[in-house]
Amino acid sequence: MSGGGKVTAPRGTHDVLPDEAERRAEVERLAREILGGAGYRRIETPIFEATELFARGVGASTDVVQKEMYTFEDRGERSLTLRPEGTAGVVRSYLEHGMHKLPQPVKLWYWGPFFRYERAQKGRQRQFWQLGIETLGSEDPSVDAEGIVLLHRLLGALGVPDLRLRLGSLGTPAGREGYRELLVAYLREHEDRLSDEVRGRIDLNPLRAFDSDHPGTREVMAGAPLLLDHLAEDDAAHFAEVRALLDGAGVAYEIDPTLVRGLDYYSRTLFEFTSDALGAQSGVGGGGRYDGLMELIGGPATPGFGWGAGIERILLAQTGGKDPEPAEQACDLYVAWADGHRAPAFALADAAARDGLAVRLDQAPARGLKGQLRRADRAGARTIVVVDEDGLRVERGAERGPVADARAAIAAARG
Repeated sequence: MSGGGKVTAPRGTHDVLPDEAERRAEVERLAREILGGAGYRRIETPIFEATELFARGVGASTDVVQKEMYTFEDRGERSLTLRPEGTAGVVRSYLEHGMHKLPQPVKLWYWGPFFRYERAQKGRQRQFWQLGIETLGSEDPSVDAEGIVLLHRLLGALGVPDLRLRLGSLGTPAGREGYRELLVAYLREHEDRLSDEVRGRIDLNPLRAFDSDHPGTREVMAGAPLLLDHLAEDDAAHFAEVRALLDGAGVAYEIDPTLVRGLDYYSRTLFEFTSDALGAQSGVGGGGRYDGLMELIGGPATPGFGWGAGIERILLAQTGGKDPEPAEQACDLYVAWADGHRAPAFALADAAARDGLAVRLDQAPARGLKGQLRRADRAGARTIVVVDEDGLRVERGAERGPVADARAAIAAARG
């Protein structure tokens, strides 16, 4: 296909430009430091997986599976999907590689791109980057509390302002069966006021009605019975222990009895961090416990807990939703050169870089020395060395004037 128009990036994607790349690298560095210090190890799973993994693991009734997945058939007529979330792939990897034989729980963290066909807007892209953790092999409440505390610590270290933690519990599927029947009956009673979407999945996933933006549905759900009032005894005890551990760690939270998430595999603890700096798209990261997910993809019963945090959301929250000012790169030494002296200038720049200095070499052949010196000013160069027919000369630095050789010029740049 050919044409004369300008080629642009697909809607819902964006280029990571150098300044943003540096901020992302800082997020990754802090994640490695904080999560690694707590015993979490890095894992990377494929960007595409068998579609069945998400259909079974995420849930056939979810918007993710029904509307948002990028699914395609390969040349072997296999249905594959670009990963829309991280947990299912990590759980599949744990099962496939026999990680149950390792000391439990197994603690993993990941970082990478994910894909959902959503309405693109600021802070919500169709290709987005996510940082996450998964802890597999323990149902202890301390696993839940630790995961929440770690995300709280990371967001705090990154300077995300106006953080709020919403906390809830879904109980276990068996423990909430009685409540589910109660909620379904309530929704049927008010069915004429619900959105078509909510009506269509009353039997599949009635709890998702709490997540609806439809005005009539929201009015109905304001009077709906709440799961936290109907938790089974052991589910209530688990939730109470998580809260006690968070209290002990000094992490403030708001109990939200209407909190649900868009994936079917969650059970017991649910949480979400929001930042008021983001406005309507306030979610920064969240997750919860998913003790039944391993069984859904064909493995033995294995408890799990995890969360995901959106990198684009974190970066937006850091700046209050505004585009940040471009960052200046350090420049220890700027090498300018007169016509015909590019080779010795290049050799000096290379030697200085190998010696650990941040070096810039002017690479515009038509630019004269005066123009190069102006470029050095804009780069914030601490030291400028000129290479011309007279040899090497420190133009700016602690000791200005001629120097004997490259070694002396590097010493001058070190100050």
